[in-house]
Amino acid sequence: MLYLNPDNFILKPALATIHCEPNWKWRKRDAPMPNYDLFYVWNGEGTLWLNKKPYKIGKGHCFLFKPGDWTEATHNPQNPLVLTYIHFDVESNVKLIPSSHRIIKNRIAFESLLSQYVRLFLVETFGAEIEGKLILKQIMIHLLREEYEQQEEKVQDEPEDVSNNLLETILEIANYIQQHPGKTHTIESLAARANLSPRYFSKKFKQIVGHTVKSYIVYSRIKRAEHLLHNCGMTVTETAYALGYNDLHFFSRQFKQYTGKNPSEIR
Repeated sequence: MLYLNPDNFILKPALATIHCEPNWKWRKRDAPMPNYDLFYVWNGEGTLWLNKKPYKIGKGHCFLFKPGDWTEATHNPQNPLVLTYIHFDVESNVKLIPSSHRIIKNRIAFESLLSQYVRLFLVETFGAEIEGKLILKQIMIHLLREEYEQQEEKVQDEPEDVSNNLLETILEIANYIQQHPGKTHTIESLAARANLSPRYFSKKFKQIVGHTVKSYIVYSRIKRAEHLLHNCGMTVTETAYALGYNDLHFFSRQFKQYTGKNPSEIR
């Protein structure tokens, strides 16, 4: 899909970002997948079967289901899935299709693209279909780029392979940051929580998450700010203070840096 013209994408109305109910299940269909479906996990844990192959899924897992695929899934009711799905078709022969499953490394950039796409279709938006096709092309490029870069890094990083325990520790810290975006997080306090030295923690956090600790803290705050402004009716001032900002202008500047918009435009 690297060389596919954006006009060749056929957008489908089936798209959303959802917080799955505790009793949610994705039951096996009577027929295989009729089109492409981009499926991304923001949070939670569960199991997904793709063509009878099971995958333990959690934050950052991304699937690209293809026509003819068989899918089903369940999740942990105590840690329900938060996911985005986007259905689409293409009207030409496709080459360089992203792999069916991967764990996204550069989540900030990827999640920003997903949010932009879904937001386009929340209400009737001028030029939404044209922009949506452009964003969908960017998403496909992102997946292919990560695939290429991870193949290159696999050989280079082999001597420093990350253990499962360290991986789980770092991902737990990333999840903790997202769950408590308003806290005054520091590298020292987070490293202590992980029982690691600040320097080693910072290095491994960037290696695993794909971003520095500080940039991830800011990203988590801005992501939560978008939700509070758009869905909870909070004012810009209330949102800023709820997320630990004492300087309203600094909050607005950081918000625009990450989203391209002023906070007042989201409400």
